[in-house]
Amino acid sequence: MPDDLPSSTEALLRLVLAGGALAPRRALLAGFDDPALALRAGPSAWRAAGCNTEQRALLALPDRATLAHGLHWLAQPDRHLLAIGSDDYPSLLTRVDQAPLALFVQGDPTALWHPGVAVVGSRTPSPSGAELAGEFAGGLARSGLCVVSGLATGVDARAHQAALGIADGRTVAVVATGLDLTYPPQHAALHARIAARGAVVSEYPPGTQARPGQFPARNRIVAGLTLGTLVIEAAMRSGALITARLAAEAGREVFALPGSVRNPRARGCHRLIREGAQLVEHPDEVIQGLAGLAASLGKDLRSRLDAPTEQARTVRGRVPPSSDPDYQRLWKSLDDNPTCMDSLIQRSGLTAARLSAMLLIMELDGKVVANHGRYCRKP
Repeated sequence: MPDDLPSSTEALLRLVLAGGALAPRRALLAGFDDPALALRAGPSAWRAAGCNTEQRALLALPDRATLAHGLHWLAQPDRHLLAIGSDDYPSLLTRVDQAPLALFVQGDPTALWHPGVAVVGSRTPSPSGAELAGEFAGGLARSGLCVVSGLATGVDARAHQAALGIADGRTVAVVATGLDLTYPPQHAALHARIAARGAVVSEYPPGTQARPGQFPARNRIVAGLTLGTLVIEAAMRSGALITARLAAEAGREVFALPGSVRNPRARGCHRLIREGAQLVEHPDEVIQGLAGLAASLGKDLRSRLDAPTEQARTVRGRVPPSSDPDYQRLWKSLDDNPTCMDSLIQRSGLTAARLSAMLLIMELDGKVVANHGRYCRKP
């Protein structure tokens, strides 16, 4: 090992590029305060963590071209690499089996913390299916939920486009390639729009081409980032059904739209309904169905932020919901006028990830109102 300590970002990227079993690399991240220290620990520590011969070789000597390409991509604006266990890594995703070691993010990483719904379905939907995808995704985005999908053709693309069509609508795309590539290629412009308004996410390093096995793996992230999954037209064998199954296994809600018995694309949805998915006919039914999980997310965030489980009583609506100093700073940064996230970051001095999490808790507790990406104290 060289004497010079690599940067945290480079060390984390090398852990990603080592590939292989997740558990040993997660153990290395958990066992050291910084990824750079995990690399500096050397082969004996890597072996003790469970890394096999190939992983140890790649940690010691990664492919230099691939490493340089990844570091160059990460050096550009609005590009991030989030390690599992870090404050910025989305809490909901940590509850999923085989959660990624790290996430590459193009755009705003706080979008991954926002309560969201996965909207998935056929790559070749019927005209009515495509129309319903737009209506439901638009309604969910209008309500303040983030629309999460996979940037595929058909329902995925319509869902992203509908969310982008709402003022301050949020959307996140989870892809199965490196973020320097777009699959399918014709969605390059849509990829750029999503990154500018929300985030595009991948567990794969820059330069990774599309391969069949990566798409089912991508679906676990789609399911894991969200409170629930809505399926709009899906054949009996489809990626959308995989996403729905993974969502159910993670304890998330699954919703399905019924269709004509003569429509083969509806058979997957009918199967989900028979197996216990909620039949929905309107976006409001999805929103109502997520209330319980949204409260659970709030509790999880309180635990993650060391916030109290019971909020202090308000006096004339002007006492902060917690005596925690960070909550005091955020409460003082809020007033009766809707304020955007960037202004709140400047006023409070808090990180975007922590601010986003605390605002969600306040919103769930009825202390804060969110409207089109702006926040104010609830009257």
